Amino acid sequence: MNYDFKIKNNEKLQCSMLNFSSINFKLDSGAVLKNLNIAFKTFGKLNTNKTNAILICHALTGDQYVTGHNPITDREGWWSRMVGDKKPIDTSKFFVICSNVLGGCAGSTGPKEIHPETGKAYAANFPSITIRDMVRGQILLIDALKINKLHSVIGGSMGAMQALQWSIDFPDRINSIVHIAGALKHSAQNIAFHEVGRQAIMNDPSWNNGEYEIKNLIPERGLSVARMIAHITYLSDDAMHRKFGRKLQSRDIISFSFNADFQVESYLRHQGKSFVERFDANSYLFLTKAMDYFDNIENYSKLIEYSHIPNDHIKHLIISFTSDWLFPTSENKAIANILNSLSKKVSFTEIETDKGHDSFLLDEPDLDFIMKGFLESNTNE
Repeated sequence: MNYDFKIKNNEKLQCSMLNFSSINFKLDSGAVLKNLNIAFKTFGKLNTNKTNAILICHALTGDQYVTGHNPITDREGWWSRMVGDKKPIDTSKFFVICSNVLGGCAGSTGPKEIHPETGKAYAANFPSITIRDMVRGQILLIDALKINKLHSVIGGSMGAMQALQWSIDFPDRINSIVHIAGALKHSAQNIAFHEVGRQAIMNDPSWNNGEYEIKNLIPERGLSVARMIAHITYLSDDAMHRKFGRKLQSRDIISFSFNADFQVESYLRHQGKSFVERFDANSYLFLTKAMDYFDNIENYSKLIEYSHIPNDHIKHLIISFTSDWLFPTSENKAIANILNSLSKKVSFTEIETDKGHDSFLLDEPDLDFIMKGFLESNTNE
Protein backbone atom coordinates (compact mmCIF):
# COMPACT_ATOMS: atom_id res chain seq x y z
CA MET A 1 0.00 0.00 0.00
CA ASN A 2 1.46 3.35 -1.09
CA TYR A 3 -0.70 5.61 1.08
CA ASP A 4 -0.27 6.59 4.71
CA PHE A 5 -3.17 5.57 6.88
CA LYS A 6 -4.30 5.46 10.47
CA ILE A 7 -6.63 3.08 12.27
CA LYS A 8 -8.35 4.58 15.27
CA ASN A 9 -11.18 3.61 17.57
CA ASN A 10 -14.35 5.66 17.11
CA GLU A 11 -16.02 5.77 20.51
CA LYS A 12 -19.30 7.22 19.27
CA LEU A 13 -19.78 4.58 16.57
CA GLN A 14 -18.15 1.85 18.70
CA CYS A 15 -16.09 0.63 15.79
CA SER A 16 -12.67 1.03 14.19
CA MET A 17 -11.99 3.69 11.58
CA LEU A 18 -9.45 3.38 8.77
CA ASN A 19 -8.48 6.83 7.52
CA PHE A 20 -6.50 7.91 4.48
CA SER A 21 -6.06 11.67 4.90
CA SER A 22 -4.21 12.03 1.60
CA ILE A 23 -5.18 9.62 -1.15
CA ASN A 24 -6.16 9.71 -4.80
CA PHE A 25 -8.95 7.14 -4.79
CA LYS A 26 -10.25 7.14 -8.34
CA LEU A 27 -13.83 5.99 -8.84
CA ASP A 28 -15.34 4.33 -11.89
CA SER A 29 -17.09 7.62 -12.65
CA GLY A 30 -13.69 9.32 -13.02
CA ALA A 31 -14.14 11.34 -9.83
CA VAL A 32 -11.38 11.23 -7.21
CA LEU A 33 -11.73 11.07 -3.44
CA LYS A 34 -8.75 12.68 -1.69
CA ASN A 35 -9.79 11.64 1.80
CA LEU A 36 -11.20 8.23 2.60
CA ASN A 37 -12.69 6.72 5.76
CA ILE A 38 -13.72 3.10 6.14
CA ALA A 39 -15.65 2.20 9.28
CA PHE A 40 -15.30 -1.44 10.27
CA LYS A 41 -15.61 -4.00 13.03
CA THR A 42 -13.81 -7.28 13.60
CA PHE A 43 -14.85 -10.33 15.57
CA GLY A 44 -12.79 -13.30 16.68
CA LYS A 45 -9.01 -13.64 16.51
CA LEU A 46 -6.71 -13.63 13.50
CA ASN A 47 -4.53 -16.73 13.60
CA THR A 48 -0.73 -16.64 13.40
CA ASN A 49 -0.65 -17.46 9.67
CA LYS A 50 -3.48 -15.00 8.94
CA THR A 51 -5.42 -17.66 7.05
CA ASN A 52 -8.75 -17.57 8.90
CA ALA A 53 -10.07 -14.13 7.89
CA ILE A 54 -13.57 -13.79 6.47
CA LEU A 55 -14.97 -10.59 4.97
CA ILE A 56 -18.74 -10.16 5.21
CA CYS A 57 -20.24 -7.67 2.75
CA HIS A 58 -23.49 -6.09 3.85
CA ALA A 59 -26.63 -5.48 1.80
CA LEU A 60 -28.19 -2.16 0.81
CA THR A 61 -29.26 -0.94 4.25
CA GLY A 62 -26.73 -2.88 6.33
CA ASP A 63 -23.60 -1.68 8.07
CA GLN A 64 -20.49 -2.90 9.88
CA TYR A 65 -22.54 -4.13 12.86
CA VAL A 66 -22.97 -7.65 11.53
CA THR A 67 -23.20 -9.06 15.06
CA GLY A 68 -23.10 -7.78 18.61
CA HIS A 69 -24.56 -4.44 19.69
CA ASN A 70 -25.39 -1.77 17.11
CA PRO A 71 -25.08 1.68 18.77
CA ILE A 72 -27.08 3.35 15.98
CA THR A 73 -30.18 1.19 16.40
CA ASP A 74 -29.48 0.01 19.97
CA ARG A 75 -30.29 -3.49 18.73
CA GLU A 76 -28.42 -6.66 17.88
CA GLY A 77 -26.40 -6.72 14.66
CA TRP A 78 -28.19 -7.53 11.41
CA TRP A 79 -26.73 -11.08 11.16
CA SER A 80 -26.27 -11.97 14.82
CA ARG A 81 -28.03 -15.28 14.28
CA MET A 82 -25.37 -16.27 11.73
CA VAL A 83 -22.15 -14.78 13.11
CA GLY A 84 -20.72 -15.50 16.55
CA ASP A 85 -19.20 -18.08 18.85
CA LYS A 86 -20.30 -21.59 17.76
CA LYS A 87 -22.63 -20.11 15.14
CA PRO A 88 -22.46 -21.02 11.41
CA ILE A 89 -19.82 -18.33 10.82
CA ASP A 90 -17.95 -19.26 13.96
CA THR A 91 -15.92 -16.46 15.54
CA SER A 92 -14.11 -18.99 17.72
CA LYS A 93 -12.55 -20.29 14.47
CA PHE A 94 -12.64 -17.34 12.09
CA PHE A 95 -11.57 -13.71 12.19
CA VAL A 96 -14.62 -11.90 10.80
CA ILE A 97 -14.38 -8.45 9.24
CA CYS A 98 -17.33 -6.29 8.23
CA SER A 99 -17.04 -2.73 6.93
CA ASN A 100 -19.56 -0.07 6.06
CA VAL A 101 -19.49 0.31 2.28
CA LEU A 102 -18.26 3.40 0.49
CA GLY A 103 -21.30 5.67 0.18
CA GLY A 104 -22.87 4.28 3.35
CA CYS A 105 -24.00 6.27 6.37
CA ALA A 106 -22.41 4.49 9.33
CA GLY A 107 -19.01 6.16 9.31
CA SER A 108 -17.46 5.34 5.92
CA THR A 109 -17.00 8.12 3.40
CA GLY A 110 -20.43 8.93 2.02
CA PRO A 111 -22.91 11.75 1.40
CA LYS A 112 -23.35 12.66 5.08
CA GLU A 113 -19.60 12.85 5.77
CA ILE A 114 -17.62 16.09 5.57
CA HIS A 115 -15.95 17.07 2.30
CA PRO A 116 -12.32 17.90 3.27
CA GLU A 117 -12.16 20.86 0.89
CA THR A 118 -15.49 22.55 1.66
CA GLY A 119 -15.90 21.70 5.33
CA LYS A 120 -19.52 20.77 4.60
CA ALA A 121 -21.26 17.45 4.07
CA TYR A 122 -20.95 16.05 0.55
CA ALA A 123 -24.76 15.62 0.43
CA ALA A 124 -25.98 15.27 -3.18
CA ASN A 125 -22.54 16.40 -4.41
CA PHE A 126 -21.05 13.07 -3.43
CA PRO A 127 -19.69 11.36 -6.57
CA SER A 128 -21.51 8.41 -8.10
CA ILE A 129 -20.16 5.06 -6.96
CA THR A 130 -20.25 1.46 -8.14
CA ILE A 131 -19.97 -1.97 -6.58
CA ARG A 132 -16.39 -2.09 -7.92
CA ASP A 133 -15.61 1.11 -6.03
CA MET A 134 -16.91 -0.48 -2.82
CA VAL A 135 -14.70 -3.52 -3.33
CA ARG A 136 -11.63 -1.38 -4.07
CA GLY A 137 -12.25 0.33 -0.76
CA GLN A 138 -12.45 -3.04 0.98
CA ILE A 139 -9.12 -4.20 -0.45
CA LEU A 140 -7.50 -1.14 1.12
CA LEU A 141 -8.88 -2.28 4.46
CA ILE A 142 -7.61 -5.84 3.98
CA ASP A 143 -4.18 -4.46 3.04
CA ALA A 144 -4.15 -2.22 6.11
CA LEU A 145 -4.89 -5.27 8.28
CA LYS A 146 -1.92 -6.99 6.58
CA ILE A 147 -3.99 -9.94 5.43
CA ASN A 148 -2.68 -11.47 2.21
CA LYS A 149 -5.56 -13.80 1.42
CA LEU A 150 -9.11 -14.08 2.76
CA HIS A 151 -10.52 -17.46 3.63
CA SER A 152 -13.84 -16.30 2.19
CA VAL A 153 -15.89 -13.30 1.10
CA ILE A 154 -19.57 -13.66 1.99
CA GLY A 155 -22.56 -11.54 1.07
CA GLY A 156 -26.27 -11.54 0.38
CA SER A 157 -28.15 -9.27 -2.06
CA MET A 158 -25.92 -6.20 -2.61
CA GLY A 159 -23.36 -8.09 -0.54
CA ALA A 160 -23.49 -10.91 -3.09
CA MET A 161 -22.66 -8.40 -5.82
CA GLN A 162 -19.58 -7.38 -3.85
CA ALA A 163 -18.51 -11.01 -3.28
CA LEU A 164 -18.82 -11.69 -7.01
CA GLN A 165 -16.81 -8.57 -7.81
CA TRP A 166 -14.06 -9.74 -5.46
CA SER A 167 -13.77 -12.98 -7.46
CA ILE A 168 -13.39 -10.95 -10.67
CA ASP A 169 -11.04 -8.18 -9.52
CA PHE A 170 -9.00 -9.81 -6.75
CA PRO A 171 -9.07 -13.59 -7.25
CA ASP A 172 -5.56 -13.96 -5.86
CA ARG A 173 -6.68 -12.45 -2.55
CA ILE A 174 -9.46 -14.95 -1.74
CA ASN A 175 -9.94 -18.69 -1.35
CA SER A 176 -13.71 -18.74 -1.73
CA ILE A 177 -16.90 -16.73 -2.01
CA VAL A 178 -20.41 -17.31 -0.71
CA HIS A 179 -22.85 -15.57 -3.03
CA ILE A 180 -26.38 -15.48 -1.59
CA ALA A 181 -29.44 -14.25 -3.48
CA GLY A 182 -27.67 -12.12 -6.05
CA ALA A 183 -27.22 -11.93 -9.81
CA LEU A 184 -24.83 -10.97 -12.59
CA LYS A 185 -26.82 -7.78 -13.16
CA HIS A 186 -29.59 -5.72 -11.66
CA SER A 187 -32.75 -6.42 -13.63
CA ALA A 188 -35.01 -3.82 -15.25
CA GLN A 189 -37.70 -4.63 -12.68
CA ASN A 190 -35.31 -4.08 -9.78
CA ILE A 191 -34.10 -0.80 -11.28
CA ALA A 192 -37.75 0.25 -11.61
CA PHE A 193 -38.46 -0.39 -7.93
CA HIS A 194 -35.37 1.58 -6.96
CA GLU A 195 -36.33 4.48 -9.20
CA VAL A 196 -39.78 4.74 -7.59
CA GLY A 197 -38.07 4.89 -4.20
CA ARG A 198 -35.61 7.53 -5.37
CA GLN A 199 -38.40 9.66 -6.82
CA ALA A 200 -40.29 9.42 -3.53
CA ILE A 201 -37.23 10.85 -1.74
CA MET A 202 -36.38 13.53 -4.28
CA ASN A 203 -39.99 14.73 -4.52
CA ASP A 204 -40.20 15.20 -0.77
CA PRO A 205 -39.88 19.00 -0.28
CA SER A 206 -37.65 18.35 2.73
CA TRP A 207 -35.05 16.69 0.50
CA ASN A 208 -34.09 20.24 -0.57
CA ASN A 209 -31.95 19.05 -3.49
CA GLY A 210 -30.01 16.89 -1.06
CA GLU A 211 -29.09 19.80 1.21
CA TYR A 212 -31.55 18.90 3.96
CA GLU A 213 -29.13 18.68 6.87
CA ILE A 214 -28.05 22.34 6.68
CA LYS A 215 -31.70 23.28 7.30
CA ASN A 216 -32.18 20.58 9.94
CA LEU A 217 -34.63 18.80 7.68
CA ILE A 218 -35.13 15.10 7.00
CA PRO A 219 -37.08 13.87 3.93
CA GLU A 220 -39.02 11.56 6.23
CA ARG A 221 -42.02 11.02 4.00
CA GLY A 222 -40.04 10.20 0.89
CA LEU A 223 -37.49 7.95 2.62
CA SER A 224 -40.25 6.16 4.50
CA VAL A 225 -42.18 5.44 1.29
CA ALA A 226 -38.96 4.28 -0.41
CA ARG A 227 -38.38 1.81 2.42
CA MET A 228 -41.98 0.57 2.32
CA ILE A 229 -41.73 -0.10 -1.41
CA ALA A 230 -38.41 -1.89 -1.04
CA HIS A 231 -39.60 -3.96 1.90
CA ILE A 232 -42.45 -5.39 -0.14
CA THR A 233 -39.90 -6.75 -2.62
CA TYR A 234 -37.99 -8.49 0.18
CA LEU A 235 -41.00 -10.62 1.12
CA SER A 236 -42.96 -13.26 -0.75
CA ASP A 237 -46.72 -13.38 -1.29
CA ASP A 238 -46.94 -16.54 0.82
CA ALA A 239 -44.99 -14.93 3.66
CA MET A 240 -47.21 -11.86 3.63
CA HIS A 241 -50.33 -13.99 3.54
CA ARG A 242 -49.10 -16.15 6.44
CA LYS A 243 -48.02 -13.18 8.53
CA PHE A 244 -50.84 -10.75 7.79
CA GLY A 245 -53.51 -12.04 5.44
CA ARG A 246 -56.34 -9.54 5.65
CA LYS A 247 -56.24 -9.26 9.43
CA LEU A 248 -57.25 -5.90 10.85
CA GLN A 249 -54.99 -3.79 13.03
CA SER A 250 -56.36 -3.09 16.53
CA ARG A 251 -59.96 -2.99 15.35
CA ASP A 252 -62.88 -5.30 14.68
CA ILE A 253 -64.35 -3.50 11.69
CA ILE A 254 -62.92 -1.37 8.92
CA SER A 255 -62.78 2.38 9.58
CA PHE A 256 -63.84 3.64 6.15
CA SER A 257 -60.87 6.04 6.30
CA PHE A 258 -57.22 6.23 5.27
CA ASN A 259 -56.07 4.97 8.65
CA ALA A 260 -54.11 1.71 8.81
CA ASP A 261 -57.05 -0.70 8.85
CA PHE A 262 -54.97 -3.75 7.97
CA GLN A 263 -52.02 -5.21 9.84
CA VAL A 264 -49.92 -5.16 6.70
CA GLU A 265 -50.47 -1.40 6.38
CA SER A 266 -49.43 -0.83 9.98
CA TYR A 267 -46.38 -3.06 9.51
CA LEU A 268 -45.16 -1.16 6.45
CA ARG A 269 -45.68 2.19 8.12
CA HIS A 270 -43.63 0.99 11.08
CA GLN A 271 -40.86 -0.23 8.75
CA GLY A 272 -40.78 3.16 7.04
CA LYS A 273 -40.73 5.13 10.29
CA SER A 274 -37.98 3.07 11.93
CA PHE A 275 -35.86 3.22 8.77
CA VAL A 276 -35.90 7.01 8.72
CA GLU A 277 -34.44 7.01 12.22
CA ARG A 278 -31.33 5.06 11.19
CA PHE A 279 -30.56 5.68 7.52
CA ASP A 280 -29.53 8.65 5.40
CA ALA A 281 -31.66 9.54 2.40
CA ASN A 282 -28.76 10.59 0.18
CA SER A 283 -26.92 7.36 0.95
CA TYR A 284 -30.04 5.49 -0.13
CA LEU A 285 -29.98 7.33 -3.47
CA PHE A 286 -26.32 6.62 -4.17
CA LEU A 287 -26.34 2.99 -3.02
CA THR A 288 -29.43 2.05 -5.01
CA LYS A 289 -27.80 3.59 -8.08
CA ALA A 290 -24.65 1.56 -7.44
CA MET A 291 -26.75 -1.60 -7.45
CA ASP A 292 -28.51 -0.50 -10.64
CA TYR A 293 -25.15 0.06 -12.37
CA PHE A 294 -24.01 -3.47 -11.53
CA ASP A 295 -23.84 -5.46 -14.77
CA ASN A 296 -21.50 -8.34 -15.49
CA ILE A 297 -23.95 -10.23 -17.69
CA GLU A 298 -22.05 -9.66 -20.95
CA ASN A 299 -18.46 -10.09 -19.80
CA TYR A 300 -18.49 -12.36 -16.73
CA SER A 301 -17.54 -15.50 -18.64
CA LYS A 302 -14.64 -13.76 -20.42
CA LEU A 303 -13.45 -12.06 -17.23
CA ILE A 304 -13.26 -15.43 -15.46
CA GLU A 305 -11.89 -17.46 -18.37
CA TYR A 306 -9.25 -14.98 -19.52
CA SER A 307 -8.32 -13.45 -16.17
CA HIS A 308 -4.62 -12.52 -16.03
CA ILE A 309 -4.74 -13.46 -12.34
CA PRO A 310 -5.08 -17.20 -11.52
CA ASN A 311 -8.57 -18.05 -10.25
CA ASP A 312 -8.87 -21.83 -10.58
CA HIS A 313 -8.40 -22.24 -6.84
CA ILE A 314 -11.51 -20.23 -5.86
CA LYS A 315 -14.43 -22.21 -4.48
CA HIS A 316 -17.79 -20.62 -5.24
CA LEU A 317 -20.92 -21.34 -3.23
CA ILE A 318 -24.02 -19.95 -4.94
CA ILE A 319 -27.26 -19.96 -2.92
CA SER A 320 -30.79 -18.99 -3.91
CA PHE A 321 -34.26 -19.25 -2.36
CA THR A 322 -37.33 -20.67 -4.07
CA SER A 323 -39.59 -17.74 -3.10
CA ASP A 324 -37.13 -14.94 -3.92
CA TRP A 325 -38.63 -13.03 -6.85
CA LEU A 326 -36.22 -10.09 -6.50
CA PHE A 327 -33.15 -12.20 -7.32
CA PRO A 328 -34.74 -15.46 -8.51
CA THR A 329 -33.07 -18.85 -8.68
CA SER A 330 -32.63 -18.57 -12.45
CA GLU A 331 -30.33 -15.56 -12.05
CA ASN A 332 -28.22 -17.23 -9.39
CA LYS A 333 -28.07 -20.49 -11.32
CA ALA A 334 -26.81 -18.63 -14.38
CA ILE A 335 -23.64 -17.80 -12.43
CA ALA A 336 -23.15 -21.43 -11.44
CA ASN A 337 -23.74 -22.57 -15.02
CA ILE A 338 -21.05 -20.25 -16.36
CA LEU A 339 -18.56 -21.38 -13.73
CA ASN A 340 -19.39 -25.03 -14.47
CA SER A 341 -18.88 -24.48 -18.18
CA LEU A 342 -15.41 -23.12 -17.41
CA SER A 343 -14.61 -26.08 -15.11
CA LYS A 344 -14.34 -23.82 -12.07
CA LYS A 345 -15.04 -25.01 -8.53
CA VAL A 346 -18.67 -24.23 -7.85
CA SER A 347 -21.52 -25.54 -5.71
CA PHE A 348 -25.09 -24.40 -6.19
CA THR A 349 -28.03 -24.90 -3.88
CA GLU A 350 -31.61 -23.70 -3.93
CA ILE A 351 -33.22 -23.57 -0.51
CA GLU A 352 -36.93 -24.32 -0.24
CA THR A 353 -38.59 -21.53 1.74
CA ASP A 354 -41.53 -19.14 1.51
CA LYS A 355 -39.75 -16.23 3.22
CA GLY A 356 -38.68 -14.41 0.06
CA HIS A 357 -35.50 -12.47 -0.61
CA ASP A 358 -34.91 -11.73 3.06
CA SER A 359 -34.58 -15.46 3.79
CA PHE A 360 -30.83 -15.11 4.28
CA LEU A 361 -31.45 -12.74 7.20
CA LEU A 362 -34.10 -14.90 8.84
CA ASP A 363 -34.13 -18.20 10.68
CA GLU A 364 -33.34 -20.66 7.90
CA PRO A 365 -31.73 -23.87 9.24
CA ASP A 366 -30.75 -25.16 5.79
CA LEU A 367 -28.74 -22.01 5.16
CA ASP A 368 -27.00 -22.38 8.53
CA PHE A 369 -26.06 -25.98 7.79
CA ILE A 370 -24.77 -25.23 4.29
CA MET A 371 -22.79 -22.17 5.38
CA LYS A 372 -21.10 -23.93 8.29
CA GLY A 373 -20.24 -26.99 6.22
CA PHE A 374 -18.78 -24.98 3.33
CA LEU A 375 -16.59 -22.74 5.48
CA GLU A 376 -15.26 -25.44 7.76
CA SER A 377 -14.67 -28.04 5.02
CA ASN A 378 -12.19 -25.65 3.41
CA THR A 379 -10.42 -24.57 6.59
CA ASN A 380 -7.29 -26.69 6.21
CA GLU A 381 -6.91 -26.52 2.46
